[in-house]
Amino acid sequence: MIRSPSFLSYGPGTRPGRSPAKKSAQGITDYLRANDKMAALLPAITRMAALQQDCTAILPAIFDACSVIQFESGQLVFSTPNAALAAKLKQQLPKLQEALLQRGWQVNAIRLKVQVRKIVEKAKPVKQISLPVQAVSALASLTESLDDSPRNEALKAALSAMVNRHRSGR
Repeated sequence: MIRSPSFLSYGPGTRPGRSPAKKSAQGITDYLRANDKMAALLPAITRMAALQQDCTAILPAIFDACSVIQFESGQLVFSTPNAALAAKLKQQLPKLQEALLQRGWQVNAIRLKVQVRKIVEKAKPVKQISLPVQAVSALASLTESLDDSPRNEALKAALSAMVNRHRSGR
């Protein structure tokens, strides 16, 4: 799968209202066309993207995690994230090769490479909620008005923590 660097996602020629995938593809295309040396890569990238798309259409469950990394002289090379997926894909290679031949791709051999990818977890956004002064005062009043019973203990602690957090944030 071809992934664009973040600086290309909103490149020249992109328009507001387009989907992120279209913005990304358009940004890459514009970048490649702007640079003569990079423009020579455009046909190869287009071909690889079309091949990736065909493979995903043929075996959608497997190709969500796999990607085409090379296609030269009839030899196709795929990247898989783990050995288990590579084993599943290996069982499907005859079906895939036949389907690609029917779609016009001259594939004589298919090789698999296991390439473990580093999983990057997205940082959880920090909540930036601020309560009005009246709301904080109302919560403080509620905390004081609750009975001191074991049943209300957890609620009072949570309300106190919320009031303290919002008072210290101001």
